[in-house]
Amino acid sequence: MEKPHFYRKRIIPEECIPLKDDIILKMTDDIIITKWNTLRPKKNMHHGYSCYFLKEGYKVSKFLREDNSLLYWYCDIIKTDYDSSTNTYVFTDLLADVIMYPDGFVKVVDIDEIAEALKSGKLPPEDVISLLTSLDKLLKIVYSEDFEKYKHMINEYALEK
Repeated sequence: MEKPHFYRKRIIPEECIPLKDDIILKMTDDIIITKWNTLRPKKNMHHGYSCYFLKEGYKVSKFLREDNSLLYWYCDIIKTDYDSSTNTYVFTDLLADVIMYPDGFVKVVDIDEIAEALKSGKLPPEDVISLLTSLDKLLKIVYSEDFEKYKHMINEYALEK
């Protein structure tokens, strides 16, 4: 089977970027694990790994510095659309993000953008309901010991490849 096409779609700012250089490490009906380099290089962030939880509505990423040290874990709430005729996945960032720092500090960000996107009509109410449900599910996992399973899954592939 031909490698699928991946796109990251953002609502604020509006953009849709092909993720043509991402390397697929594992792909099932439930998850896709990828290895990537940053699209726009930043001072600290260099590369990382992501696990798309297709049925759960979120993506968990391990952001690394150039020396492979952990910058943080970054979780995006996403909506996944798949077009089988073109073998294309579009991952829409639904704005709310959860960042987990190495010292254990957890921060939820960009909630204000949800209100802005809803008010302007860029984000339909059904997507807001979906993102809040996924955010709640993810936060329950983050605040329990269950998030360690996600870390282990990604770390297992990061070490292998």
